[in-house]
Amino acid sequence: MPVRFNSRISSIPGYTPGVPKGKSATEVASSNLAQLASNESPFPPLPEVVAAVADAAASMNRYPDPMATDLREVLAQRDGVDPSEVLVANGSCEVLLGAAETLLEPGTSVVYSWPAFSMYPILAPLSGSDEIRVPLADGDVHDLDAMLGAITEATRLVLVCNPNNPTATYRDADSIARFVEAVPEDVTVILDEAYIDFDTGDDPAASIELFRRHPNVVILRTFSKAHSLAGFRVGYAICSPAFRAAIEAVRQPFSVNALAQVAALESMRHADVIGERIATVVAERERIQSALGELGLECTDSKTNFSWVSLGEGGAGEEERVVSELAGAGIVVRPGGLLGGPGHLRISYGTPEENDRMIQALEASLRD
Repeated sequence: MPVRFNSRISSIPGYTPGVPKGKSATEVASSNLAQLASNESPFPPLPEVVAAVADAAASMNRYPDPMATDLREVLAQRDGVDPSEVLVANGSCEVLLGAAETLLEPGTSVVYSWPAFSMYPILAPLSGSDEIRVPLADGDVHDLDAMLGAITEATRLVLVCNPNNPTATYRDADSIARFVEAVPEDVTVILDEAYIDFDTGDDPAASIELFRRHPNVVILRTFSKAHSLAGFRVGYAICSPAFRAAIEAVRQPFSVNALAQVAALESMRHADVIGERIATVVAERERIQSALGELGLECTDSKTNFSWVSLGEGGAGEEERVVSELAGAGIVVRPGGLLGGPGHLRISYGTPEENDRMIQALEASLRD
C-alpha cells in the first residue's frame, strides 16, 4: 500500500522556477544564455560582499544567529522602526508561508489580485482556507475597490503585490493608504514590495508610515533584486511584534543562514553603489520599453526590473512559439501563461548586451 499524504497536497499548485527545462541554475550561470526569466539582477554581488562572505566562511562550523540580530538592528535604524518590528527571513516567501500557517485555517479566506506573485495560490490549499482572486483592473493594476468588496467576515489575510509581479504595475502610495484605512483592523494586509527599489515615484518610506498607523500592515522587502543576493535567499518584513512572534513560532530554527546575514549586512554598507545600479536598471528599462514599442508591442508602464509584454490579439496562440524561438537564440524569458497572463511575456532586464540580443531575437520571431 502506498504512503498516504494529506488531502491538501494534491491541490497545491507548486512553484515553477524560471530556469530552462533540463538545465540547472549552475549550467545557466556558466553558459552564454541570457537568463531574463527570473527578475534577478544582472550584476554580481558587490566585491566587498564577496570578500565578507569569504571571510565568514571559515566559521561555518557554528550555527547562525537565529534572530539575525545585527541585520535587524541595521534595518530598523535605516527604516526608523524598532528592531522588534523587523523580521529577517529566508526570502520573503518564508514570511508568506508563515502567514498562511498562522493566520489561515479552514473556514477563513485570503484575498489577492490575479495575476500576481505565483506563490500566492499556494497559501490557501496549504492552510485549508478559501482563496478569493480578484481580477486586475484596466491597465493590469490592482483593483483595490474590488478587493475591498471581496473582504468578508471570514477574511484573515489580504495580499497586495506592489509593484506587481508579473504585470510590473504600481498603485501609488495614496491609493494604498486609502485601501488600508478601509480594511477591517483584524485583517492582516501584506504589502509585498519586492520591487519597490525600482519605483522612482513614491518615497519607499510611505508604506512604513502607513505601518506606523496600522499595525495590521506587514511590509515585505528583499535583498534578492536590487542587492543582487538572490542566491542567498534573504528578505525581511516590517511588522508588529505580535506578527513576528507568530512567524517565529512556526518556522524552523536558524532559517536564515550565516552567510546570507553577512552578505545583506555588507551590501547595506554600500547604499550609494546599490543606488547607482538601480539607476542603471531604470535607464535600461526606459530603453527596452521604447524598443518594444517600436516593435509594435504593448507593455505596461513598468515600475520594476522587468517588462510585461502583450503579444497582442491571438497572442496566447503565439506565446509558446515565441518563447521557444527566443530560447533557440539563447534568450530565456518567462511565458505569461505560467503566470496567469496567457499571451504575454515577462522579460527581466539583463546587461545591455543581453538586452540587445533579446530585442534582436524578438524582432526576428515577430517577423516570422
